[in-house]
Amino acid sequence: MTDDFTSLSGRMPPTPSSEARARALAAAMQAYDAAEENLPAAQGSAIPGRQSSIFNRIWSPIMNRKLLAGSALATLIVVPAAAFLTLEIVRNDPSGEAEVQVATKPAPRPLAKPASPATIEERAVADAKGETSGLLIRQVPPAAAENEAPRQAADTAAAPSALGGAVGFAARGRAEIAPAPDMLPPPTENRERFGNADANPVKSVAAEPVSTFSVDVDTASYAFVRRSLMAGEMPNRDAVRVEEMINYFPYDWSRPASAAEPFKTTVTITPTPWNAGTRLMHVAIKGYEVVPTEAPKANLVFLIDVSGSMDEPDKLPLLKNAFRLLVDRLKPDDTVSIVTYAGNAGTVLEPTSIKDKTKILAAIDTLQPGGSTAGAAGIDAAYALAEKAFVEGGVNRIMLATDGDFNVGPSSDEDLKRLIEQKRKSGIFLSVLGFGRGNYNDALMQTIAQNGNGVAAYIDTLAEAQKTLVEEAGSSLFPIAKDVKLQVEFNPAAIAEYRLIGYETRALKREDFNNDRIDAGDIGSGHSVTALYEVTPKGSPAVLNDDLRYAAAEKPAGEAVTQNGELAYLKIRYKKPDGDKSELITTPVTEANAVPSLAEASQDVRFSVAVAAFGQKLAGNSAVWDYSYPAIAELAAGAKGADPFGYRGEFVNLVRLAKGLAGDR
Repeated sequence: MTDDFTSLSGRMPPTPSSEARARALAAAMQAYDAAEENLPAAQGSAIPGRQSSIFNRIWSPIMNRKLLAGSALATLIVVPAAAFLTLEIVRNDPSGEAEVQVATKPAPRPLAKPASPATIEERAVADAKGETSGLLIRQVPPAAAENEAPRQAADTAAAPSALGGAVGFAARGRAEIAPAPDMLPPPTENRERFGNADANPVKSVAAEPVSTFSVDVDTASYAFVRRSLMAGEMPNRDAVRVEEMINYFPYDWSRPASAAEPFKTTVTITPTPWNAGTRLMHVAIKGYEVVPTEAPKANLVFLIDVSGSMDEPDKLPLLKNAFRLLVDRLKPDDTVSIVTYAGNAGTVLEPTSIKDKTKILAAIDTLQPGGSTAGAAGIDAAYALAEKAFVEGGVNRIMLATDGDFNVGPSSDEDLKRLIEQKRKSGIFLSVLGFGRGNYNDALMQTIAQNGNGVAAYIDTLAEAQKTLVEEAGSSLFPIAKDVKLQVEFNPAAIAEYRLIGYETRALKREDFNNDRIDAGDIGSGHSVTALYEVTPKGSPAVLNDDLRYAAAEKPAGEAVTQNGELAYLKIRYKKPDGDKSELITTPVTEANAVPSLAEASQDVRFSVAVAAFGQKLAGNSAVWDYSYPAIAELAAGAKGADPFGYRGEFVNLVRLAKGLAGDR
């Protein structure tokens, strides 16, 4: 028996005749149709039977003919005919329910835009020949078409002309042309980068009585937060830097009397609106404002990113308009150079006097995006031009405009930091203007600005460009002090705890304060710098830290000072723009600086407190969890004052937007 099976297994089965194949196929199709006639009508259709039954009426007679059945000629004739019939069904299907996938294999290229009728027919025929295009043609049933979103309804009106269908086609169902599922483009990747720094903790004065940090006059965070809220989304928490939000607004703090005193300090103590057991120590610094006629000569280099990532309406086009505004603001004897980078760096404009403004504007107009991003090479070229036109005793500054997407050459934050640290020794400052969304590299731009003795701003609208480069041109361009550091020593007999609000990325070690080799922030003409500490008085029920078990039992040495009302001691170190040795300013903080209620503080103090609360809330700081958005909006609205440019009114609206987006009640 085994041998019989073995012998049989080696034999080829008999080949069926063409007549037998034709009879079997016809019988199968007739049996299928007969069975289907006994079924209820297909859902959503008034016509019984399957929608492809038209094939049976054509296919069966053909296949029953001996001439075609089982022959190669059948393939040559029937397959193209099937493709044509497929297209006709899509065009004229009376029920609007046909769904035909022309291609079943991945296509070599995606469809960039809807195809023309001719293209559709060509691709249908090509697919019938095995030349797959990846085109998926389908009709959506009427019920589904009626439920389509308004966005898709627009496609319905265009469907008849797109597919060449008869009049009234759209009323029966919406035709749709789309790439096959495996051809859909990947979702847009969000490559935005932000520095990650935890909020400053509450510190015990007994354990750590001294707080040291660098000033920060950047405003990029506020503009980015505003753009996010206006777009209907809560901002990335890492994008929120409370100090930059506070310092975005102009304040009328007391001004220094002359350039000999580069800035003046005003300290105000108020109750904390979000915590009844603590107080706010509000430190405000106002820089000396240079009179425009006394402004030094400026040598500016525009370092402009023209890489492919800048090819967006809110990037290079906005950037070009922003620089046009700045050129109009400069004096006739100032000079401008332009360097671009994309793949490699190139000089677009050699140092040119503002007297030849037409030439400068024409150079700006020629800028076009394209290529990768050789940021480091661009920085090198920009410093070379700045050195070429260096102005002794004047302003020498590079204005880097980019989305921060450096991807060629030294691109890590540390590499660029070292490069810029080396270059700043030449006396050339570097500021950064950020543009766009999607691949915005905030972390890198903060690194560049902080280590280039410059400022960082984010330009999301032409109005913001006007504010930064025209209205605040003096503070943006003309430094009055560099390496400015603040240090506060709290009296342990009066203050139990403190928390610095913001400045997390500007923290310094205690010993850094007196070290002139340590870099810090810079203050420009008329700049305002505001810092807030939340302090907990000794004996307050809001104290979070227990007393130290092994603390000295003797009376604190500072208690005698406390009896005179001293709460803390403020020290400021700074260097002149062209100096290497720092100078010191000191200010004692006493009860004389205190007001009984927040309502009795100045409008500027109250408004800055509202901004500080808002920034902390957006950043998810637990200290303000119980302080609502409406309370913040009410505090800010009551402190708007004159508001000539509408900045404060806009802020109140942003708080209300955040309330809605966060679902706060």
